[in-house]
Amino acid sequence: MEILSSYNLIIGASLIVVLSFFFNGISKKTNIPAVLMLIVLGILIKIGLEFFIPEIPDFKGSLEILGTVGLIMIVLEAALELELKREKLIPILKSMAIALIGLVGSAYVAALILYQFIPNMTMQSAWLYATPLSILSSAIIIPSVGGLSEKKKEFHIYESTFSDIMGIMMFYFLTGKLNPAEDTGASGFALNLLLTVVIALVASYAIILVFQKIKSQAKLFLLIAVLLLLYAIGKKMHLSSLIIILVFGLIVKNVNLFFPGKTKIFLESERMQQIYHELHIVTLETAFVVRTFFFVIFGITIVLSSLLSINVAIVSLLIIASIYAIRFIILMIFVGKDMLPQLFIAPRGLITVLLFYAIPMEAQIEGFESGILLFVIIATSLVMTWAMIKDKRKMGTLLDELDEEILERNLAEDAVRVSNTTSSTSTDDENHQTNTFKDH
Repeated sequence: MEILSSYNLIIGASLIVVLSFFFNGISKKTNIPAVLMLIVLGILIKIGLEFFIPEIPDFKGSLEILGTVGLIMIVLEAALELELKREKLIPILKSMAIALIGLVGSAYVAALILYQFIPNMTMQSAWLYATPLSILSSAIIIPSVGGLSEKKKEFHIYESTFSDIMGIMMFYFLTGKLNPAEDTGASGFALNLLLTVVIALVASYAIILVFQKIKSQAKLFLLIAVLLLLYAIGKKMHLSSLIIILVFGLIVKNVNLFFPGKTKIFLESERMQQIYHELHIVTLETAFVVRTFFFVIFGITIVLSSLLSINVAIVSLLIIASIYAIRFIILMIFVGKDMLPQLFIAPRGLITVLLFYAIPMEAQIEGFESGILLFVIIATSLVMTWAMIKDKRKMGTLLDELDEEILERNLAEDAVRVSNTTSSTSTDDENHQTNTFKDH
């Protein structure tokens, strides 16, 4: 029986989705990122396949497609969660500033490390390799921070989403520098960004006005197909396509803000609420499935022997140390001393892998070992896991102390109440005895 037959692939894919569902449950209870479990599952599948087939197929093409679709779904999912209010303007701007400074600062230091330790590495290539290693993974962060306070949860959603978008924009800005014919400089980049925002707004309004009129029940995957189409066309035009997805999600979530005053006559409120609710569910489910297969396939493509290199360990540890050092300084400036567990929630993941495989041939360096990528992804995920578990225990201790305090307060109040009741009863008895004596 052929191992990679269609029925075996269906069975395997179904089992992976079922296991991923259980991994999510384990993740919520233990704070171990489901992504790590999916990567380990991919490694185990690879080991199992090596016993039956001499050469494992190259999954890099499917990894790129899954990563792109997963990225779109994750950003759309995050945008559909973000409620824009005047009082949230400062937290949004603060998150954006932290994401931008963290991205550029981490990329700069990582580029210097790579330039010093990797043979034949040019500074231009070092920046291209360092950028994916400097982007926060919203694919790992967003599903993992649900147990935090609302304020900290929102901060991580904003920060990781902005880091994804700005990191991708920075990466493709750097790749444009490789080809002088395509390099438009800072002014061209700013114009590109402005054009993308204008296209995003026009396309989003058009999609909303059209789709709220469609009566068919099967329209949500049509909507997702249109968004994927816009993203792909935008990439062909060298636009920052992820902004189109972000803007659309924000408008759908905040329709009343984007359709003020008399423009509300163009809205069918009930239809928009239905579209939002159904789109949120479909996006959530699609992101789950795509993320599942992306990280499993990534685990299958990992070359474990690359982790045994001393040079890989040194370079990776230096990059990881720089990530947290820079993050500590930034959070101290913008957030203050209340920076836990935010300091350690800085995993790398889907975008890191996706952009690593997108490095142009002319910038690729043979001396760079992919083990650095894997080392940084696993280490930052484990650090986040440790921080989340520690924070959960701390919150549990605080809740226990609060429960004890409330219990002690209730017991004290009960004692006072009993004392007052006893005193009142005693007084009543004395009065009764006095009255009886007077009667006699």
